Amino acid sequence: MRLTTKGRYAVTAMLDLAFYSQLKPVTLTDIATRQTISLSYLEQLFARLRRANMVKGIRGPGGGYTLAGEAHNINIADIIAAVDEPIDATKCGGEGNCQNEKACLTHDLWMGLSDQIRAYLKGITLGQLLEKHENQEIAKKLEASSIPVNEIQRTSDLKK
Repeated sequence: MRLTTKGRYAVTAMLDLAFYSQLKPVTLTDIATRQTISLSYLEQLFARLRRANMVKGIRGPGGGYTLAGEAHNINIADIIAAVDEPIDATKCGGEGNCQNEKACLTHDLWMGLSDQIRAYLKGITLGQLLEKHENQEIAKKLEASSIPVNEIQRTSDLKK
């Protein structure tokens, strides 16, 4: 089984959103900058996440995105499913037609692995990832490294 960039980027972007939208909405540009993900790709992912009611958009000045629910209620498997990423280790997509329209010898093995992966990801929420100390430290470093130059200038002007 291989999780493509679509699923990885969706989870990364949602975790970024969970971290930074606690005080105010987050723009996709900010997420793109911090996570080095293409803005147009994020727009596609967030359209799907919005349709799945995982995020909500806020228009106008100071707008952006926030989580549509509590971080502890959003699990990783659902994020991956929202962007149409299958969690499937089989060659046949779970159809059981792997070999000459019949199940192959190892079909049940790969189905079991898919079920285990799905259950594992279903058991992890954004809230749990937010609480991890290592993730908090990484988020702080990303935030510090992505402050726009004009913001740094304004901050230093205030200190004078």
